[in-house]
Amino acid sequence: MKRIIAIVAGGDTSEFEVSLRSAQGIYSFIDKEKYTLYIVEMHGLDWHVQLPDGSKAPVDRNDFSFRLDGQKVTFDFAYITIHGTPGEDGKLQGYFDMLHIPYSCCGVLAASLTYDKFACNQYLHAYGVRIADSLLLRSGQSITDEEVVEKIGLPCFIKPSLGGSSFGVTKVKTREQIQPAIAKAFEEAQEVLVEAFMDGTEITCGCYKTRDKSVVFPITEVVSHNEYFDYNAKYCGDSDEITPARISDELTERVQKLTSAIYDILGAQGIIRVDYIITEGDKINLLEVNTTPGMTATSFIPQQVRAAGMEMKEVMTDIIENKF
Repeated sequence: MKRIIAIVAGGDTSEFEVSLRSAQGIYSFIDKEKYTLYIVEMHGLDWHVQLPDGSKAPVDRNDFSFRLDGQKVTFDFAYITIHGTPGEDGKLQGYFDMLHIPYSCCGVLAASLTYDKFACNQYLHAYGVRIADSLLLRSGQSITDEEVVEKIGLPCFIKPSLGGSSFGVTKVKTREQIQPAIAKAFEEAQEVLVEAFMDGTEITCGCYKTRDKSVVFPITEVVSHNEYFDYNAKYCGDSDEITPARISDELTERVQKLTSAIYDILGAQGIIRVDYIITEGDKINLLEVNTTPGMTATSFIPQQVRAAGMEMKEVMTDIIENKF
């Protein structure tokens, strides 16, 4: 009998639509001969299953089930692809833990830690990982233009410490831009990161591990046509994404080893993607860790899987079967 898989998408942030596109990608990747698939869309308290006939069925949050043709359907596994809360910050992981439903990504602690860019980077810095100089502002806190210039310098990035897809991010070049950038970032999250600009080559590396294997994918080099790797660069084609990256074999090996080490330090599960900047002298600087990376057909992970000579169907089966 086929296992029934929920592809959980949506969420409560600006990344809602991006998450739905990832859900469609994952739906196309998973082996339908082995599994029965349903996309579960969440937005606030509206949880529903997308049915094959185009209709929707409400989800019973007491046990994460729904009714189809008068019969109760329960899920054997949840593939979480919500970018943002509640799927990337540990909340949904805790819910599934209580219901004893296995899921695709890391647990509550690793999810909540990696969702907070400042906390995650400071934690990994304690293990010797290089990061940019940064400051954190919480809701109600403020900072003067002079303090930003003195402590971080210009140019710098001001962005939400929680969230992704470059929503609320500003590359700040002048003092006059600092306060508007802070206000813009606070519209997206309750914590704002002021981070020093690092000039270099942006790369990203995916990784997943199971009981039987450890896979670190080829590295992708990201060349944005814009000021930085913003929303349009990520999703509208305003960038060149080169896999494998145009870096030396020695540097490639170092990045892949670091990615594998970060996976283990965090206690990650499923697929993660780690973003870096390579600065002068081949110094590897962490940008952020993504524990529910984008999974559209053109996202980084599918690109890297293809470059590794693997099939997404194989990777998806690895992720699911590792939990049974």
